[in-house]
Amino acid sequence: MKSAFGLVLAVACAVLASHGIARANPSMLNNFNFDHPTFEHPHAFATHHVVIQVSQGDLARWNLVLNNAQNLLEAFGNDKVQIVVVTYGPGLKMLFPHSPVAKRVAAMDQEGIEFDACHKTMEAMARKLGHMPKLEPTAMIVPGGLVRIMQLEKAGFDYIKP
Repeated sequence: MKSAFGLVLAVACAVLASHGIARANPSMLNNFNFDHPTFEHPHAFATHHVVIQVSQGDLARWNLVLNNAQNLLEAFGNDKVQIVVVTYGPGLKMLFPHSPVAKRVAAMDQEGIEFDACHKTMEAMARKLGHMPKLEPTAMIVPGGLVRIMQLEKAGFDYIKP
């Protein structure tokens, strides 16, 4: 009886995880240190570091950002470039699970690109929605989009706003 319950529980957890339900977004809310940036995808051997801002809720802009990121990967190689895409304001919608670029974001995360979500924007949206917005499971929650961009620039990242 006990082993059957364990099996059912394991299957239920696997099903939930496969639907992105059981996985919580990684977060920097409790351990953010402006002077010491941390990353979901550290690139120890990267010689180029780039932060890309997304603050518009425009599909064409999102595709431009993703194209820019892909071009950087192709130009320098995955192990030589570290890319962090920071979303805030209307740009946060890029990281919603059903956004038109959600599958592309998930695939690019697998290539080592970090996608950061502004918690301040999430809180503002929650006041209107009545709940926190759901994000792609790989989206990293940061305290503030602008603060994250400033942190990365201070750490030597090149700043791009397409």
